[in-house]
Amino acid sequence: MQRINVIGTTGSGKSTFARQLADRLACPCVHMDQLFWLPQWRESSDATFFPKVAQAVSGPRWVLDGNYSRTSTIKWQNADTIIWLDYSFARTFWQLFKRTTQRVITRQELWPGTGNTESFRRSFLSQDSIFLWLFKNYKHNRRRYAQLQQTMESSQQIRFVRLTSPAQARMLLASL
Repeated sequence: MQRINVIGTTGSGKSTFARQLADRLACPCVHMDQLFWLPQWRESSDATFFPKVAQAVSGPRWVLDGNYSRTSTIKWQNADTIIWLDYSFARTFWQLFKRTTQRVITRQELWPGTGNTESFRRSFLSQDSIFLWLFKNYKHNRRRYAQLQQTMESSQQIRFVRLTSPAQARMLLASL
């Protein structure tokens, strides 16, 4: 494992796991959200975002956390492993709730230099709510990633690892 993409639905713990994995492997950790989000929660255009992703995965070793399916051809061109954090809805919801609540309270800047923080209103009450997104997309993402797993396993071009619990994630990290 030298070039790894950690995927999973929002709240699954991609960023935390990717950081831990990159630390274990002593390689750079890249967060796609950090590449994508501009100040005041503005989205990057694909023309701006795609070159950032390409640059991030141009090195010989990296751990990339994030989905952004429209970047698949870029990020998987040289990837050797995809790790899917496939935790239960209850687990994912709880992790997302804890993380979001902590960020709302601490007003923690999510990506340096953006000024982007999570607010109670944006997180819990708006149409852009991360919880609303989770409710709408959890099942769809699981089906999509399961299909991706079948495709990757049949092509054998990229190793695909599905972790269904934090215990499995800890075991993988401990084995490195």
